[in-house]
This record gives sequence, C-alpha cells and structure tokens, in this order.
Amino acid sequence: MRKYVLVVAMVVGLFQSCKNEKKGGFRNDNAGSALGTSYSIISITDEQMDFQKDIDSVFAVINNSLSTYIPESDISRINKGDSTIVVDEMFKDVFSLSKKIYHETNGYFDPTVGTLVNAWGFGPERQISMDSLKIDSLLNFVGLDKISLNDNNRIIKTNPNIYLDFNAIAKGYSIDRLAAMLNAKGVENYLIEVGGELVAKGKNTIKDKSWVVGIDDPQIQENRGSKILVNLNDRALASSGNYRKYRIDEETGKKYVHTVNPKTGFTQLSNTLAVTILADNCATADAYATAFMAMDLDDAFMLISENKRLEAYIIYLDENGDTQEYLTTGFKALVVE
Repeated sequence: MRKYVLVVAMVVGLFQSCKNEKKGGFRNDNAGSALGTSYSIISITDEQMDFQKDIDSVFAVINNSLSTYIPESDISRINKGDSTIVVDEMFKDVFSLSKKIYHETNGYFDPTVGTLVNAWGFGPERQISMDSLKIDSLLNFVGLDKISLNDNNRIIKTNPNIYLDFNAIAKGYSIDRLAAMLNAKGVENYLIEVGGELVAKGKNTIKDKSWVVGIDDPQIQENRGSKILVNLNDRALASSGNYRKYRIDEETGKKYVHTVNPKTGFTQLSNTLAVTILADNCATADAYATAFMAMDLDDAFMLISENKRLEAYIIYLDENGDTQEYLTTGFKALVVE
C-alpha cells in the first residue's frame, strides 16, 4: 500500500510539473562554441523544439562571409586582393551599417583599422615591430572612406593593401541574424548571448519575469563578477573593455590594449575601463561600444548625449584615479535595484 501511494504521488507531481511548464511554455537551451567564443541561446516555445541545425547554419554563413580567421571566407579573399568576389547580403548589411556608424562616430569606428590591429598583435595576421614611422606608414591603409561597394556587389579599394576586419561588429550582427531566424519561426520569447553580447525578446514566461543579465565588473580580473544587473526586454546589449584583452611586451613589459585608435594608429590608453551600449540591434550596439573605447571620454559623453537611439553605461577613472560610473537616464531605468 505504501508503495502505491509513492507511485501516485510521483505521477501527480509529474502532471503538475508538466502543467506548470506548459503554462509558461517549454524552455529550449542551445549552447556551444562559435566565432572564436561561446554562445548560449534560451528560447521559450509552446512545445519543445530543437533549433541547433538552424543555429549552426547561421554561424556557418557568417563565417563564410565575414571571418578573417577562415582563409577561404569572402572577407579573407578580399583582403588577399581578390577583386572578383561578389559579396552576399550579410556582407552588404555589415558594410552598409559600418559606413553609417563610421560617419556618425567621426571615424572612430573603422573596420579598416585591421591593418593596425594585426600589426599590434591582436589579429590573425603576423605581428610586427611598431614605431612612429611604421604607424604613419600603416595609416595610409586606414579609412573606411577608401573602400566602396559597386553596383555588382564587389568591393573596390583605393589601395589593394587595405585590410577589412568586421570583428567589432560581426559578432553583434550574428546575434541579430540568430534573432531573425527565431523571429521567422514565430518565437516570441528568447535570450541570445554570444561572447557576452546579447539580444532579448519578450520575457522569461516560465518565471513570468523580465530577462535579467549581468554586466561584468572590469576591475575583477579573476572569478568574473557582475557590476550591475539590468532588465533586458526587446533590446540588444554589447560591451567593450580593455581590462581583459591585452598583450604584454616580453622585452619591455609594456602593456598594449586591444583597442586601436584609428586616428593615431596607437593602442588607446584612456581612463575608460568599459562601455556597455543598449540599442535596437546588436550590430549597432557592438560597433558603438568599440568606438567609445577608441575615443576620449569627453568625446564619448558628447556623442552619447546627442544620439537618442542609444543608452550607455560607462565605467571610468576620474582625475584622482577613483572609479566612477556614468549611466544615461534610459539605462538607469533598467538597473535591477
């Protein structure tokens, strides 16, 4: 008799669990590695679904078009001087948005800075010894205004040695394409994260709560912790910082950060520790976060005050070396108290 009661209790519990999960939807989890980083996708649907093949397909198309780490990708072949490549719609999207943000940021977002990124040792190409004369020489190959896309969807360069690198926008764009894929399948609630960049739609209907995400503390080098938590609903979020990705010269011990100033050609040294941007799409957030790290802090404050489409959270050091935080009004409203 006792055994029968136990079985009944388990069955009742099972039906209650299924009923509760169905009420809020079924949670689908997809995680793995792509674009040189990790990804995690949570989607909530009316019935259990597996989007892995679709996710893999999005990453494959992105890589074949935009990855500088794949020798046979379109962008790699263009960088090697192949002028016969007819670029696809993804390449056109990223190129067009890059041009727009290049102008809006007065050239601080510049995908042709890849020549300098490689030279400083932060890209897929060979690192070289850098000095002022070498930097002046390489700056001749920097400037997105030196590249255009003709009517036949072929890239035209004013100099064949100009090197395109969309890594500061392609990760965000890949998240947007993943979101578009889920939208096309009618998914109304999801959270997509690739390498720390995110897009959220709807909410976590199982818990009946907003999607809540953490923003890294740039001053914690080990055992990563969140500086703040924010509610993320129907927005994209991207962060950039110099606090983890850097290189130490073995001979001099000098620290070189990965953000290169396209105006000067030098790696950017500033009081800005980290920037997080909220935008309508992740490619825009990704690009602007990079641009703000490349410019002086005052210029970043001015630009964010003028651009009403963006919200920002900037962590920086003041003149006394103390950590300060700047949040736009819209960003502050999303912080979890």
